[in-house]
Amino acid sequence: MPERADVYFTSGADRVSAWLYRPTGSGPSPLLVMAHGLGAVRTMRLDAYAERFCAAGYACLVFDYRNFGDSEGQPRQLLDIGMELADWAAAVAYAHTLDGIDRDRIGLWGTSFAGGHVIATAARVPGIAAVVAQCPFTDGIAAVRAINPGTVARLTALAIRDVVGAVARRPPVLVPTVGKPGEVAVMTAPDAYEGYLKLVPKGVELRNEIAARIAMKVLTYRPGRLAAKVRCPILFCVCETDSVAPAGPTLRYAAKAPRGEVKVYPEGHFAIYVDDAFERAVADQIAFLNKHLKSG
Repeated sequence: MPERADVYFTSGADRVSAWLYRPTGSGPSPLLVMAHGLGAVRTMRLDAYAERFCAAGYACLVFDYRNFGDSEGQPRQLLDIGMELADWAAAVAYAHTLDGIDRDRIGLWGTSFAGGHVIATAARVPGIAAVVAQCPFTDGIAAVRAINPGTVARLTALAIRDVVGAVARRPPVLVPTVGKPGEVAVMTAPDAYEGYLKLVPKGVELRNEIAARIAMKVLTYRPGRLAAKVRCPILFCVCETDSVAPAGPTLRYAAKAPRGEVKVYPEGHFAIYVDDAFERAVADQIAFLNKHLKSG
């Protein structure tokens, strides 16, 4: 097993928890900063990815966002897009302070909602050497259009209640992050509930809930529009039948990235994390990283 240590860095006023994987070998290592998607935490199979990358010679810094998982932050389960982007910037800054890391070869790896965050971060934070965006959320309008209109209406009502409650300093109105079709949840595609559960380690209970106000913010978050400003190599791993982050807009945004590369998989949003699809995606990602991060 690769060497893994628990480390911490500060974002805002809170301590962010992370794993630091270090590869064997001498000399400064390239490093990937990694985090998960909407409402998800690093124990949901990000260790499987980091172990593969570490075995291939990459250090990995895998963190939980503030308000989630093992990181500090209140109120719990509150997803704030601006805060999460600040966490990415803080993680990159922390990576630059680590011994044994080649500061000119720091890359980003994000999946789902974080697939959008890494596009935005690479466009705004200087010095990123390469990016992997897996089944990335690139366009809030397209994502909302993929949801049942009745579910959207019920979510919106809860989101408004949550926003009003926040002004009065009441605790967040929580809704399930993922549910079955017809239920009120942020993700209710036919493959969402079972697919999400496959990412949760056996015997571990994770909170399947998130502050409802995110439903008001998702629509205006369109990080794919920043792909044209990403100057480093970026790999888009796109799922053809993605029910959460539709492939069409992502492919259009990817075409505008100056050094964009695309791999397309005949799977849905959650299938890419497990089994044969995981093996194929990781192999493609390592090949991309070897091409762009192995040498200075």
